[in-house]
Amino acid sequence: VKPVRLCYRARQFWLALASRPNPVALAAAQAVLTQAQWALFRGMQPSEQAHALHILHRLQAQGETDPDLLIAALLHDAGKQRCPLHPWERAVIVLAQAAAPRLMRRWSSQAEIDPKGCTGWRKPFMVATWHAEWGAKMAQQAGASPLVVDLIRRHPVPVPPESRRSEDNLLRKLQAEDDES
Repeated sequence: VKPVRLCYRARQFWLALASRPNPVALAAAQAVLTQAQWALFRGMQPSEQAHALHILHRLQAQGETDPDLLIAALLHDAGKQRCPLHPWERAVIVLAQAAAPRLMRRWSSQAEIDPKGCTGWRKPFMVATWHAEWGAKMAQQAGASPLVVDLIRRHPVPVPPESRRSEDNLLRKLQAEDDES
């Protein structure tokens, strides 16, 4: 694991502990989302809202106006609200992804978390693996377009470098900002 990446992730962890969305950024998000999507966004933890708002701001600062991309930026982590994580659980995910990616895949291989609740030592790994799928379904239920649903579902999956599809270009932009935020 590259030391620079670990330092970046450690900084990201400490910033997330105190992250709260600011009212101006929230107003910008509300202007992009429908009422149902706004309700989905507001169900996210404050640190995840702040993360999504940062991505929205960065995309808009680059001149991005595609509504599907902007909605996906705001809702890409909405599935995490199904099983909210503590900061220490987020740290476990980052460490496992860096140190033992095969083990992490094996620990998260069961199809779903028990519907009775999100408990047990596998919880962080399940959320890391399944939040995109959960979020895509939630966004679809909130009336998001098929493209938004696809972008959310695929946001953790690398895009083949040779792909020139417009959907994949939007996904690359989302992933780039997600990785930097």
